[in-house]
Amino acid sequence: MNLSTPPTINRNVVLIGLIIGMFFSAMEQTVVGTAMPTIIGELNGFSIFAWVTTAYLITSTTIIPIVGKLSDLYGRRSLYLIGTIIFVIGSGLCATASSMEQLILYRGIQGLGGGMIMPLSQTIIGDIFTAEQRAKWQGVFGAIFGLSSVIGPFIGGFLVDTISWHWIFLINVPFGLLSAILIFVGMKHESIRPKEDVSIDYLGIATLIPAVVLLLLGLTFGGDRFAWLSTNSFLIFGGSLLLLIVFVLIERKAKEPVLDLSLFKNRVFATTNALGFLLGLGMFGAIMFVPMFMQGILGVTPTRAGSTMTPMMISLILASIVGGRLLLKVTYRTVLTSGMIITSIGFYLMSTMGTQSNEMTAYFYMVIMGVGMGLVMPTLMIAIQNEFPKTKLGAVTSASTFFRSIGGTIGITILNVVMNHTLQQKMTDVATQETTPMLKAMFMKLSEKTDALFSLLIHPELLKLPTTLKTTVIHSIQTIWSDSFTTVFLTGLIFIGIGIFVALSVGSGRIASTKNVATTDDPSVQPLKS
Repeated sequence: MNLSTPPTINRNVVLIGLIIGMFFSAMEQTVVGTAMPTIIGELNGFSIFAWVTTAYLITSTTIIPIVGKLSDLYGRRSLYLIGTIIFVIGSGLCATASSMEQLILYRGIQGLGGGMIMPLSQTIIGDIFTAEQRAKWQGVFGAIFGLSSVIGPFIGGFLVDTISWHWIFLINVPFGLLSAILIFVGMKHESIRPKEDVSIDYLGIATLIPAVVLLLLGLTFGGDRFAWLSTNSFLIFGGSLLLLIVFVLIERKAKEPVLDLSLFKNRVFATTNALGFLLGLGMFGAIMFVPMFMQGILGVTPTRAGSTMTPMMISLILASIVGGRLLLKVTYRTVLTSGMIITSIGFYLMSTMGTQSNEMTAYFYMVIMGVGMGLVMPTLMIAIQNEFPKTKLGAVTSASTFFRSIGGTIGITILNVVMNHTLQQKMTDVATQETTPMLKAMFMKLSEKTDALFSLLIHPELLKLPTTLKTTVIHSIQTIWSDSFTTVFLTGLIFIGIGIFVALSVGSGRIASTKNVATTDDPSVQPLKS
């Protein structure tokens, strides 16, 4: 395969464009949550509001492996521009939504664009920098992702309070267009593959999309809209499994497969994707319960509970930058294993939290988890990009993002099931041991409606009981909820613990030193100006 050699790619301009694009597309994943109460109040549709997040998740996750492969065939620039335009259009449409159904549809469109921007940003970084420079810049971009997650809720709250909820979407339009313009100008002379070499895996795309959509739908609504062992569940997961089997058979024969299964023969590719999957399993599912613990058990205000993740994200940002620097001196295995061990320590410490804990203790434990994850997350991307030529960077980068995203979705589902099952079991145990008939009946009823427990923790006035009995009930619920929280983190710790052994098996690879880090192996890339 021959690549044409264009004159230059302006890295300064491209970097600014990528930073803007990644910041706002990443922020969109957290900014909406702050505005949801206001949006529900105006558009109604409380029964389906969860789809506002689910629609974005499904479309953004599904498009990741497809856009990665297509960018290897058609170039990063054109796909990035298409993704940005879709994201801008989706954002603009979201701001015009007059019903919850419309908002859900438009969020799906926005998710397609966001799902294209995120992996392509990391792929372009892999294109325009040497292995040593990637270590620095992937860490920086990991920090930008973390920063956007931290300030997203604050920006969302500010816009809702001072202007209107529509602006949490409209703010993406000018910055999205600016990012597109900068990438258009900065990558004007990108190397592209000759058209006659292109072969699109249409069958692979046609089977992968419905397979992933069905899987995500099943994980999102299983145990809620339908029982795990129901006919609907078997049809949805069975259909997803069947399509995945067909997808694998197609990929083995495709000329240009969407997901090249031969890549898994590479130890770094296989282990880093497995590690990303495990990190997603443990991390996302467990962390979503922390703000609830802070508010329901420790009694902090909703605003302070919403900012619980800030210390962890700050430590993650700093560790991402430091981790990138460490990779210039030590092996991937050293950084990944150290990061997973630190993360596991953080998970264990979080599992020791109880009704007698305080905010500062929780923040300290969260910082430890953030340091561990900050070392791991950018290293996964750096290691995998350093293993393959630039003609495959789109596919391998998007694969890394995809497996971590799927891991997070499955993790949320698994740990949510663990939480609910533990709550139900412990409530039943308390009801069995209770001797007061009134309390015994109440505990039995609550064991069947575990979703009501958190509401009672933050709104104890909902219990129409004498003060003494109310205190007893609330204390029991706090203890049960806290014990269930411990079980969730111990379950997540299992995934992280397995990840330590996976990290140890990544091999002794490391970033190869180059004498001149200001250049890349691609003469089309213009040196970065300081």
